[in-house]
Amino acid sequence: MTKIICSPGSYVQGPGELEKLGQYAQPFGPGGAYIIAGHFVNTHYHDQLTHSFSEKNLPCVISEFGGECSMEEITKHKDNLGDASVVIGIGGGKVLDTAKAVAHYAGLPVIIAPTIASTDAPCSRLSVIYKENGEFESYLPLPKNPEMVLMDTNIICAAPARFMIAGIGDALATYYEAAACVASNATTMAGGHVTNAAFALAKLCRDILLEDGLKAVAAAEQSLRTKAVENIIEANTYLSGVGFESSGLAAAHAIHNGLTILPECHDKLHGEKVAFGTLTQLVLENYSLEELGDIITFCKAIGLPTTFKDLGIEGVSDEQLMEVAKRACAPDDTMGNMPFSVTPEDVFSAMKTADALGKAF
Repeated sequence: MTKIICSPGSYVQGPGELEKLGQYAQPFGPGGAYIIAGHFVNTHYHDQLTHSFSEKNLPCVISEFGGECSMEEITKHKDNLGDASVVIGIGGGKVLDTAKAVAHYAGLPVIIAPTIASTDAPCSRLSVIYKENGEFESYLPLPKNPEMVLMDTNIICAAPARFMIAGIGDALATYYEAAACVASNATTMAGGHVTNAAFALAKLCRDILLEDGLKAVAAAEQSLRTKAVENIIEANTYLSGVGFESSGLAAAHAIHNGLTILPECHDKLHGEKVAFGTLTQLVLENYSLEELGDIITFCKAIGLPTTFKDLGIEGVSDEQLMEVAKRACAPDDTMGNMPFSVTPEDVFSAMKTADALGKAF
């Protein structure tokens, strides 16, 4: 049985790291960087970015992200790369996934620089592709992880706390999905079975979230950088990133993907939907009431959704919920990594039960 663990070439975290981007890009070649960034990043950090490259006599081009990690967006950037030696993504999860996909299709290295700690996407050898309307389309497996993941904690701490909270919601699924994959002996995103190291990272991720999550949110709401905030940034990004990829996904993310078909929750962040998917997975697996209660209470304390109302889908019909459940059980999704067979009817019942329990605690 082949076991595989994979991770980025380097993980760098600390205040002011974005100012060193030119230095970090220099080893990749004289062609400099093609930078994909959101409008906010281009507006507020344009001069800082270009200065870091001019200091190293390297060219850089900054191209704004169009808003969706779609094949159309990926193709647009790939066609505009010019002579760049490295692709750099700066922004949120969809910007980063776009940069990884562009680099993959162009055969170039990639540096990932998140400006928020909202997902476990940065470290992975995976891009999540969406349709132009925001509906989940497919996973794009990549042959390698990013050469570098760069976390400037000054910038991350300046972002609205909601993003860090969503990152906690995404990371919270890591251990529970990993445990399901261990039980089912599933093949992970890394292409092998779960290593002890990967599962240990997944467990450490959960432990840090529960210990430091509320403290970090209290600081993040005031744009403060504390030890708890630093721990949560690492848990949301590195521990969850390596943990999910090398330990596997299961029901929680499949349910997230199902929820994307509902326009009513398109304004919810990835991790917010995943958090509810985690509660649903715990119901599916019939976890103890004590553990369910602990996780629901934790989610409520930091502001993660625990009910349909929180997700904005309180008025959705049972027929629509069944469509979500059917999508979550699609053959190409990760529900098949559960340690038992799961039907759309099972998911439908578990979602409604999770909603009821979310109201009860």
